[in-house]
Amino acid sequence: MAEKSLREIDLHALTANRSFFPSPDHWEDQVIYFLMVDRFSDGKENQFRDNQGNPVTTGTTPPFDPSANGNAVGTDADAARWRDAGKVFVGGKLAGVESKLGYLKRLGVTAVWLSPIFKQVNADNTYHGYGIQHFLDVDPHFGSRDDLRRLVQTAHSLGIRVILDIILNHCGDVFRYVAGDPSWNGQKFDVRAFRDAQGNPTLPFGPVDLAAHPDAFPDAAIWPLEFQTSDAFTREGHINNFDFFPEFSDGDFFSLKDMHHGVRDIENGVEQIDSYTVSPTMLGLCEAYKFWIAFADIDGFRLDTAKHLDAGASRYFASVIHEFTEAMGKDNFYIIAEVTGGRDFAFERLQETGLDAALGISDERAKMDGLVKGEVNPADYFDLFRNSLQVQKDSHIWFRDKIVTSVDDHDHVDQGDQKHRFCAGGYQKLALAVMALNATTLGIPCIYYGTEQLFDGQGSGDFGDRYIREAMFGGEFGAFRSRGRHFFLEDQNAYKELAKIHKLRSSLLPLRRGRQYLRPISGPGDGVNFGYPQVLGGRMLSVVAWSRVFNDNEVLCAINTDPDNARTAFVTIDNDLHGAGSSLTCLYSTNPSQIGRTLAVEARNGKAVSLTVPPAGFVVYG
Repeated sequence: MAEKSLREIDLHALTANRSFFPSPDHWEDQVIYFLMVDRFSDGKENQFRDNQGNPVTTGTTPPFDPSANGNAVGTDADAARWRDAGKVFVGGKLAGVESKLGYLKRLGVTAVWLSPIFKQVNADNTYHGYGIQHFLDVDPHFGSRDDLRRLVQTAHSLGIRVILDIILNHCGDVFRYVAGDPSWNGQKFDVRAFRDAQGNPTLPFGPVDLAAHPDAFPDAAIWPLEFQTSDAFTREGHINNFDFFPEFSDGDFFSLKDMHHGVRDIENGVEQIDSYTVSPTMLGLCEAYKFWIAFADIDGFRLDTAKHLDAGASRYFASVIHEFTEAMGKDNFYIIAEVTGGRDFAFERLQETGLDAALGISDERAKMDGLVKGEVNPADYFDLFRNSLQVQKDSHIWFRDKIVTSVDDHDHVDQGDQKHRFCAGGYQKLALAVMALNATTLGIPCIYYGTEQLFDGQGSGDFGDRYIREAMFGGEFGAFRSRGRHFFLEDQNAYKELAKIHKLRSSLLPLRRGRQYLRPISGPGDGVNFGYPQVLGGRMLSVVAWSRVFNDNEVLCAINTDPDNARTAFVTIDNDLHGAGSSLTCLYSTNPSQIGRTLAVEARNGKAVSLTVPPAGFVVYG
């Protein structure tokens, strides 16, 4: 059983005389895969390939095929059962994740990001993991601490690093206010009691006396016991205005209770980060997360709700964790922050706190998806990477290794309540194009589980989050409104092609670290008048091309936003790196017959080549 107190942890004993898995030199070289543990694998699948690539035929859940599409929603009663299943734990396990690491390896994944695995509030069905009740234990729905350690060991044996999703901002709904569910108004509210294992407010609000309440451990109140003081929480009620400071910093994130991280000085409405004083609770959180790094050999953190943390607390945490991991030999332990509120705010937070990267969950994803669907001008997406106003340097300084980009994720905060994935609404044909764009443009690419299997995240009802959190292993809440079919399908075309793209990315330095340029194009019958592709008449059906240039090496990439017809265009390339009469060779195409063919470099708009991209396709020349 896990420790009751931080005092029971011996970090020195956990780290002494051990060799830990090293950090990557460059995180922009990595391909991250984000999965929700409850929704990924229960380990009962049949007819998939194990970590060594061998067929497995001992499981009970067969693979998905088109005949199973909608098999869970044939009647109103069945549909209600499927929808309700998406609101609670559905059965994914850490051991299931471990059994599918080969699937990820063969896809080209080099780092897996796990949703929070910590013990959750017992009564709340917080399957997503963001409602922690015990910071030193794994939730039994997912397995055990040893299961986590074995998963990480297996991942490392396959060359895959593990990023753990962590929460500093809040814990679960561990107590009840006297006033019920008050809204933030800048004042502290009285607390009635800690909640017991059934969620009822029956335990005195303060250090738990286990002699008087022997059933309080491990399922009641909050653990470790250092967090059982009233000063561990801000106690200011739930946030209404998520953009008003200090409400978004001090209020509760819905029913999740805000932790008190320290004392800040405010001048003219701005936190003075240099005079921040951390609280005992913040010190305890640092110790808890150092424990997980040492215990399981974790390689990075994804920091949840970083916008809602005091900047001083974030900076302190980043400093403590980086020093601790460097002392272990992990010289580039990465902390990726979830910072909502726009790209300027995210970049400012990185600069002032020392957090390593931010999730691209503002304009980056919306404009990437819109570009591929032909609804957004390509310049609107590529100009996001020209952040010289913020850093007074060229266009790629921030974004090369400071932003994590993805097509889908588990929140889609920009979509309101009716959430969906990229493939919803009939865009499956373009799914590979958007994944290729994500993999070969600036940033650290991240795949949200199921995107490679064309999940659409569609459903109906009043809570959209569940529909973009389908179960990869099927169960009661499978993708495509199915039940009892798994999706570890390595013969599915998008999976196979994305694996080839990731392999090419791994072999070509410009695709990982190069500067980036959107390229002007000209029609195939023109070759004189060049310009950037644009949305005309509501939909852009066009070749969109860009270059990645590193040192003296240019790699040219292009997608076709037309899902039904091949498109040909003259594409501008670097004038100085290519001579007229030289050539570029096709290194990848969604039409295999193009691979190995050469394009003659012509003296047009400086230098240009004429290339053809298959319908909804992707090509790479170098």
